Amino acid sequence: MTEQVKSRKKEFIGLVKSNKMEKTIVVSIETLALHPLYKKYVKQSKKVKAHDEKNEAKIGDRVRVIECRPISKEKSWKLAEIVERAR
Repeated sequence: MTEQVKSRKKEFIGLVKSNKMEKTIVVSIETLALHPLYKKYVKQSKKVKAHDEKNEAKIGDRVRVIECRPISKEKSWKLAEIVERAR
C-alpha cells in the first residue's frame, strides 16, 4: 500500500513585501471573500512572516509559502518556491 498522502499543511501564493530581515521575508496574501450581507466579493489581505533559508526572495517576487512548525514568535511559514521573479 504505497499511496501518496496529500499534505494537510496550508499553502498560499503571495507577494514579497519586505526582505530586510535575515532569513525572513514578509509575504502579503490576498484572498477573495463573499460579503454576507451584500453578496459581493471583497479583497482581504494579510501579511505573514516566512522563513527564507537562502535569502533568495526579493521584493516584488511572487512566492508560494507553506505552513510549518513555529520557527520563532511570529514565523510559522516557510518559503516553498519562487513562482515568478520581480521585473
